[in-house]
Amino acid sequence: MNPQALIVDDEPDILDLLSMTLSGMSIDCVSAETIAEAERLLSQQSFDLCFTDMRLPDGDGLQLVKKIQESHPDLPVAVITAYGNMDLAVTALKSGAFDFVSKPLKLQVLRELVEAALKLSPNRPHKIERRSRDRLLGETELMRELRGKVAKLARSQAPVYISGESGTGKELVARLIHDLGARSEKAFVPVNCGAIPNELVESEFFGHKKGAFTGAVADKQGLFQHAHGGTLFLDEVADLPLMMQVKLLRAIQEKAIRPVGGHDEINVDVRILSATHKNLAECVEKGTFRQDLFYRLNVIELHVPPLRERQADIQLLAEHILKKLAGKTHSAVTTLTAEAMTALQQYPFPGNVRELENTLERALTWAEGTRISAEDLMLPAITQPNGNAFTIPETGISISAPALNQDLESHLEEQERAIIEKALNETRWNKTAAAKRLGITFRALRYKLKKLDLE
Repeated sequence: MNPQALIVDDEPDILDLLSMTLSGMSIDCVSAETIAEAERLLSQQSFDLCFTDMRLPDGDGLQLVKKIQESHPDLPVAVITAYGNMDLAVTALKSGAFDFVSKPLKLQVLRELVEAALKLSPNRPHKIERRSRDRLLGETELMRELRGKVAKLARSQAPVYISGESGTGKELVARLIHDLGARSEKAFVPVNCGAIPNELVESEFFGHKKGAFTGAVADKQGLFQHAHGGTLFLDEVADLPLMMQVKLLRAIQEKAIRPVGGHDEINVDVRILSATHKNLAECVEKGTFRQDLFYRLNVIELHVPPLRERQADIQLLAEHILKKLAGKTHSAVTTLTAEAMTALQQYPFPGNVRELENTLERALTWAEGTRISAEDLMLPAITQPNGNAFTIPETGISISAPALNQDLESHLEEQERAIIEKALNETRWNKTAAAKRLGITFRALRYKLKKLDLE
């Protein structure tokens, strides 16, 4: 049987255009002109897709979106908005709409939306939950809630702003939303916005035409074109220059781009996910980030919790990471001692999951036999006097959590370098004797000498 679509609109021209377009895609259409009629039809039969206008004779289309979310949560609803009314479109997405289309309707945009919506089968949420559990590890209530939100967001096309400290796994969450959604067969394109030089950022995003500027020897596609049909993940979006923020806003609103040096616009079908370790609302207040772009990107905010707020997950994470590292390095180390696991669970991990990975990778090089001891972890003594500020007693340095990861790693390297240099000096740079004094293998010492530039 053909897929069934419900079209709710009181404009004959819109009804005719939608019906013809969907029929050409082998989709059977049923129409309603009012919310009351749509609710009656929804109670009588099941649908695979629904289109609704925002202004109907007996009420607001948002009412219908909310009611469908309550009674038919698996039904994708696309709203039809007036040209340029992005505020209404954003409100609809926040209310649970799958996506939106603006008048006048563009047939290609319409077809792409329908194709994406039909990929969402009713039994998909259960499959999503199983797959997200394998990728987003943790059994604390925080992680169960996060997986539930990811499952819901995977059924939408709404822009999502992923907030959280450095090292919490924001890109992992973004990739999971993509992989579990209707766009999974298309590209996931991550971009670090802070790593692109200001003079190249427009060309990188939108592409350019041959001869557009010195060095443009051929046409080049931009990131939006590479992500067409898929997802564009804007990491560290707060680092975008203001000039580019204006052009990005227009690309999101119009679903179209113009390459540098080009005259014609190109339609692009891209879902935008964004993230930054900075407080984006504070960036808006300081004037370094446009409020209107923040409003478009932050349709739905998804917060990834820091590791110190879910310390009960550390054992599961550590075992998973250790297994992965041991397989990669062919190491004989397979477990942690009880003391080592306790040390991990009591440590606040200001650098989050990334720091846990670095700690275990470092410990693998120090460990003897098949087990990692608490000493092998070389965890610094860190206290948390208040808020998110951590202090390293040996130095007296107090650093806020989001900025701590890099400082902490350099501090640990300095500690390692000092310990190794002391052992080498005491053994007159006899590496075999120094390794024995340090309680590590000669191979592990050679690895450390190379890593720390002590050779």
